[in-house]
Amino acid sequence: MKIRFSPDFIKLLKKIKQTDKVLISQVNKQLKLFQLYPQHPSLRTHKLSGKMKNRWSISLSRSLRMVYILMNSDEAYFIAIGTHDKVYR
Repeated sequence: MKIRFSPDFIKLLKKIKQTDKVLISQVNKQLKLFQLYPQHPSLRTHKLSGKMKNRWSISLSRSLRMVYILMNSDEAYFIAIGTHDKVYR
């Protein structure tokens, strides 16, 4: 799976990198796993509904998510990272 990032996603990643080394490590681990096996059970990948119906989510932890748009069968565009409440509004 090819991965691209929105400018907002990159900005948030930079903030996380400066403040939380453990979380950035987890983000990198999950992104690598996603590239190899997008439907791996530990990612808890799921399609969103409602106003976010064309988007998908990966769980980083109980409360943290990464949201992406599936551009085609082999490309994902990550647009948001953060707490459940922040990324789903």
